[in-house]
Amino acid sequence: MQTKTVTTPFGRRPMSLALVKSQLDTKGCPARHPICKWRVFRDICEARETLRLHDRTLAVLDALLSFYPEPELSCERNLVVFPSNAQLSLRAHGIAGTTLRRHLAALVEAGIVHRQDSPNGKRYAHRDETGSIEKAFGFSLEPLIAHAAEFARMAQQVADERRLFRLTKESLTICRRDVRKLISMAVEEGADGDWEAIEGQYIALVARLGRSPARHEMAIVLGELEMLREEIVNRLEIQSKIRKTDGSDGQSGRHIQNSNPESVNELEPGPEPEPEVIPQTTPKRMAEPLATFPLRMVLRACPQFADYGPGGLISNWREMIAAAVLVRSMLGVSPSAYQEACEIMGAENAATVIACILERTTSINSAGGYLRYLSRRATRGEFSLGPMLMALIRARPYRADERPEPGRTPCATR
Repeated sequence: MQTKTVTTPFGRRPMSLALVKSQLDTKGCPARHPICKWRVFRDICEARETLRLHDRTLAVLDALLSFYPEPELSCERNLVVFPSNAQLSLRAHGIAGTTLRRHLAALVEAGIVHRQDSPNGKRYAHRDETGSIEKAFGFSLEPLIAHAAEFARMAQQVADERRLFRLTKESLTICRRDVRKLISMAVEEGADGDWEAIEGQYIALVARLGRSPARHEMAIVLGELEMLREEIVNRLEIQSKIRKTDGSDGQSGRHIQNSNPESVNELEPGPEPEPEVIPQTTPKRMAEPLATFPLRMVLRACPQFADYGPGGLISNWREMIAAAVLVRSMLGVSPSAYQEACEIMGAENAATVIACILERTTSINSAGGYLRYLSRRATRGEFSLGPMLMALIRARPYRADERPEPGRTPCATR
């Protein structure tokens, strides 16, 4: 068992008040029951961010613990390990000497281990006649016993924070899904309300979340999204009650109106065939599919659209369609309007129309209304993408420096 005194480092390594305090705190710690060294090590690994320890620093600590022969740390035994840097490097997976010394200093600074330096700075031990260690110089593992409870508490706090983070993230994902689908349903069902403004609130809230938000940031956004979801549900509940009341009052009258006239028209043919009329209850479909133009031509006509692809490039239709979803939200086009365009024109052509609208955004007052107008024209067979694309290409022909490289789909540099 080592004498508990404050020791100073060898050579030019400085002494600090923090090191003195760390050694005094360990000195004042009463003897405890033996503690599993690997349990303490796992707690330190769990709390490494709190302790500001690098993963390679933990590898060095793992190597140090491997030189302690017993599985449990006890104040009744020698707690100083004295491996050479070469031995430590081998057990730390071949870490370089300068890197090893840096991580050893980090362990000492964090109060994980203490230095017990010899007069010449070497690490060795004195043994008695029986071979037992009388005094050793190296690194003392006594702080692991003194602060074992503190390390365990830090590890538990980290585990609790991770669990809360996971629960908050799950709740946020569910709430985002609820709000998104409720807005889409309300627009598609024609519910009363300024749903574009509500969608704008939703987009603004989601935009506040960065790529890696902290838990408290997610919690704040989650609270506001839950309030928005409650407001949407209340509006839909009120409208549902109103519609139910109106349906009960006028059910018989509507039944009489919908009975005889339609049956007469269906059973009695007219003198001439009537033009085909698409019923209101049937989804709008085109008689003939809309022609799809080459992606290269679309990107030449709409060069701004490439900025919204991955890395500012669009090389295939999948990236084109993914960029259209982003631009649709930016232009304020409702999900129902874009979904209707996809059903009528096809996903590729709907993405092309979004790209054209982006190119002409300064001359279009309502992108969503314009997209619905084009969808209705396409349903009647009165719309083609060709003239729109050619008009944009004529307004902006190729320049010499915009010629595409051989073998590469151009993304129309601006």
